[in-house]
Amino acid sequence: MESWIQAIRQKNKRQIARLITRIENQDPDADKWMEAIYPNTGNAYIVGITGSPGAGKSTLLDEAISFLRRQNLTVGVISIDPSSPYTGGAILGDRVRMTRHSLDEGVFIRSMGSRGSLGGISKSAGDAVKILDAAGYDLILLETVGVGQAELDVMHVTDTVCLVLNPTAGDVIQVFKAGIMEIADLFVINKADLPGAGRLESEINDLLDLSKQKAGCWYPPIVRTIATRGEGIEKWWEAIGRHRRHLEENGELKRKRKKQLELETRQIIEEWVRRRLERAWRSPDWKKDLQKLESREISPRKLAEKWIGTLGRGACEETFQTDSFDD
Repeated sequence: MESWIQAIRQKNKRQIARLITRIENQDPDADKWMEAIYPNTGNAYIVGITGSPGAGKSTLLDEAISFLRRQNLTVGVISIDPSSPYTGGAILGDRVRMTRHSLDEGVFIRSMGSRGSLGGISKSAGDAVKILDAAGYDLILLETVGVGQAELDVMHVTDTVCLVLNPTAGDVIQVFKAGIMEIADLFVINKADLPGAGRLESEINDLLDLSKQKAGCWYPPIVRTIATRGEGIEKWWEAIGRHRRHLEENGELKRKRKKQLELETRQIIEEWVRRRLERAWRSPDWKKDLQKLESREISPRKLAEKWIGTLGRGACEETFQTDSFDD
C-alpha cells in the first residue's frame, strides 16, 4: 500500500486511475485506501463547472486546461456524464473532447458515469477529487452532468462554483429556480458572440439585485467567454482568483471546507444506518412485529421506539469496520 500511495503522490496516472476505478466499483478495500491518502488531502483548490446541457462546459474546460498549463499549474479534471437508466452505462464523451491533453503529464482527466445520482455528480466523484488532491494537483476541475433545477451537490465538494449559461438557453428565470442562483460564485456567459448575450447579462444582474446581497458578501461576477476561440478564459481565471482571495481573507474557505467535511461524515453515518435498517427489515423479528402492528397489539410509534432502541444498542456494540457497507 505504501508504494502505491507513493506512486499516487508522484502523479502516476495508472495508479490514480486504478484507485478511482476501485472507488467506482465499490471495492471493499477502497475505504482503506481513502483512509491512507486522507492526510495528504486539503491542498488543491477545487472548482465546480455546472450548467445546462449544451452550454459549452466541456469546451470551456478544454480551453481552461490549456490556459492553466501555460501558468505552470497542474490540473486534475473529473467530468460526470449521465448514465443510461436502462443499461447503467454512460457515453464518456467529455474525455474525447479533451484528447489533446491526454499526453500531458501535468493533466489528469477522468470521465465518470453519474450511476443514477440525482445531484449532478456521482457518489464516488467526491472520493475521486480527494485522490487527485492527494496526488498533488494544484487545481481540480469538477464538471457536473448538465443540470436542471435541483442538481446542487457540486457545492458540497468544491470551493468555487461556476455556472455556465449561454444566450440561447431560454428564460433565465428558470435558471434561478431551486437554489441554483445561491450556489453560483461566478456566472459564465459562454457563446457570448451569439445575439442576446447582453440581455442575458442584464437579466442576471437584475436577479442578483433582487436577491439583496448583504454588505461584505461576495457578489458573483459575470464573465463572457467564447470557448471555441479561447476568448475570456483569462478573465474567468481572474474571477476565480478574486473569489479565492475573498474566501481566504474572510476565513470563509476554512469554514466552508469544515462544513463540507461535516456533511460528508453525516452522510457516511446515514448510509451506515440505512444499511442496518435494510438488514433489520429482512429479519424474522421485524416480520413478527409487523403482524402485531396489523392486529393492533402495538402502535407504529411504539414499534418504531422499540427498533430505534434495538438498532442503537447494536451500534454501541459494533464499529464501521465490522459492519461492512458492502453486505
